[in-house]
Parts: sequence; structure tokens; C-alpha cells
Amino acid sequence: MSPSRLLIVEDDPELRTFLVSEMLSEGYECLGVGTGQDAMLQIRGQSWDLIVLDWGLPDFTGVEVCRRMRSGGISTPVLMLTAHDEVRERVEALDSGADDFLTKPFSIEELLARVRARLRRSSLDEPDGGWLRLADLALNPASREVTRGGEAIHLTAREFDLLTYLFRHPGVVQERHNILQALWGERSIGDDNLLDVYVRYLRRKLEPVGQPTLIQTVRGVGFMLKEGPIRV
Repeated sequence: MSPSRLLIVEDDPELRTFLVSEMLSEGYECLGVGTGQDAMLQIRGQSWDLIVLDWGLPDFTGVEVCRRMRSGGISTPVLMLTAHDEVRERVEALDSGADDFLTKPFSIEELLARVRARLRRSSLDEPDGGWLRLADLALNPASREVTRGGEAIHLTAREFDLLTYLFRHPGVVQERHNILQALWGERSIGDDNLLDVYVRYLRRKLEPVGQPTLIQTVRGVGFMLKEGPIRV
């Protein structure tokens, strides 16, 4: 079995060098970069098993890196390193698409344990080539394929990105402003009609009459992906 491939995104050169050295000594393949821009180049250009991502980068934050990844359909697990220990910041990290977070300062032993746990979880989460599933709906972030009941469904790029965002946290309500910011950027905040239009497009394609609904509206909050009642 080939070693897991890790990308370390950390702007402190000494810490970055140390983390890369520790990961290499643990038998992982590892590369370190120091900016969000370099991170996105590596994330889009290569396949990684885990990204260890610092929140505070010199060009844009680790949260923004996460959002760009997830809005682009990149499902690589992210372990975020952050000096922020307030609940609000931790929620923001998770809402942006991070899978786990570790507060600085941390021990290298705990970081390595988190890395091992996340890699184990990934091997269980994606047993059939990276497909994500809910009921009879399936989505593959890598190939950008979507099927329901085994039938292929064609989605536009934006529809696919929205469905992927909801698929990241099935059964968990995603707030409107978080979805808008992740998929359309800061300028879209407050334009609820834009999101409603794309949810409507998705429902037309994913929820034929006589089948259970999949995208649920939580009034005043947002949307979540969860199997619901039969559409009539």
C-alpha cells in the first residue's frame, strides 16, 4: 500500500519545516507550502489524502481555502490549525468545510493522533471510489457524477457545487448566509433569491413526483440534505 499523501499549509517557516519533517518520519509523503495561493495550486493540481491547514495565512485565511475547496467540489479532508479557541471560530472552521481542528499551541503527539484518526476515517468513509451517498442519491466529487436510483442526473457546475456543499453535512442544517458565501462570495450575502432559485433547480432534477424529498427547508435558517416525505 502506498503511503498517505499530506499537504501542510503553514506560513511559519520553522513550524512548517518541523511538521513536514515529523510527517516524513512517520512514513507519510508530505509537502509544505506557506500561502493560501500555493495551497490552492497544490490542491487543484494533485491528489492528497489529508490537508493540515493553518487558519492564519498571509494572503487569505485557511477558512477561505476551505470554502474555495468545497465550492469547487474538492472533498479532501482538512485538519485546521488555529489559535482561535472561541466556539464561534470553531463553528466557522467546521462550517467552511474543515473536518477537524486543533488549537495552537499543540503537542506533536496529539497532531499525529488526529492525522491517523482522520486518515482511518477517510478509508471507511469512501469504500467505493469516493462516492458520497444518501438514500438512493449518490455523488462523486472527483468525477462530478450524480445518480439517483442508478440513473445519471446532469447538473450544471453551480448546481453540483450546491449539492456537494449540502452533502458535506447530511442531516445538519446549513445556514443561508454560509451557503451563499461559500458558493458565490461575500457580495452575494443577502441575496436569498439567488439561493432559492438554485435549490429549486436541484429539486426539479433530484426529486421527481413519487420519490422521497432530499433537500429539506428549515424556515428562517437554511437547508439540509435529508431523506423526507414522498413528493406529491
